[in-house]
Amino acid sequence: MITLLGRRARVLAATTATAGLVLVAGCSSDDDGGGAGKTAAGGVELVKGGQLTTCTHLPYPPFQSEIDGKVQGFDVALIDLVADDLGVQQEILDTPFENFKTGAFLNSGECDLAAAGMTITDERKKNVDFSDPYFEATQAVLADKDSGIASFADLKGKKVGAQAQTTGEDYAKSQGLDPVSFESSDAVLNGLRTGQVDAVVIDYPVVQGWLKDQANADAFEVAEQINTGEQYGFTVKKGNDKLREAINKALADAKADGTYKELYEQWIGPYDEDAAASPAAS
Repeated sequence: MITLLGRRARVLAATTATAGLVLVAGCSSDDDGGGAGKTAAGGVELVKGGQLTTCTHLPYPPFQSEIDGKVQGFDVALIDLVADDLGVQQEILDTPFENFKTGAFLNSGECDLAAAGMTITDERKKNVDFSDPYFEATQAVLADKDSGIASFADLKGKKVGAQAQTTGEDYAKSQGLDPVSFESSDAVLNGLRTGQVDAVVIDYPVVQGWLKDQANADAFEVAEQINTGEQYGFTVKKGNDKLREAINKALADAKADGTYKELYEQWIGPYDEDAAASPAAS
């Protein structure tokens, strides 16, 4: 097993390599020199030789976003561990979120895996295979401090925002609301900031990061946290068991040697065992 100190150093090196990535909407998978070297450590087959290609959807802080010209975040750091174990570098593609439900970019050979703060659901399992859960997620109702909104129940009759194609939007609809859909988490929060909506329903970790900005914290507050029993997982193409197992091993090792806790505190906040999903089948 890699020692904590050694693993930290290797994580740092992998993250530095990630910093130079160019974000594109998609790429061809046949420009890797004829397919040579597409088998990584452990017999994992990759769509491109020498790299682990990750589909994501930006921005979604603190899981993945562009900071100082670099794609960084909790998901990015965890997948860097997988790439490090496979002896390759992580390459990130920014793609539409709807592709994560269908597995389209995995099936077409654009990406090896998807990492986008994605909730594990039975519906999504029909199209993709999930890793072990790596994060316990809750939804939050975020509103202006002067709105009079103190709970989810107060959203009735209000204009509510949510990110399109997400479980936050699904939950709002399941409770009888008709939320305004926004393309990204940044757009949702900007919609609240600019008065396009009265409140938003969105993943709590996103809110945590947003409220670190004092101007946001002065004007907005979490009216209620809703435990919807959600867990995040990474996805691979159906039947890609070797890569799924490699992801699960990296997550388990990171839990065991303290790397997960360190990354959690760096990107999410104070570490809580209950907020960190155990590496067991979902």
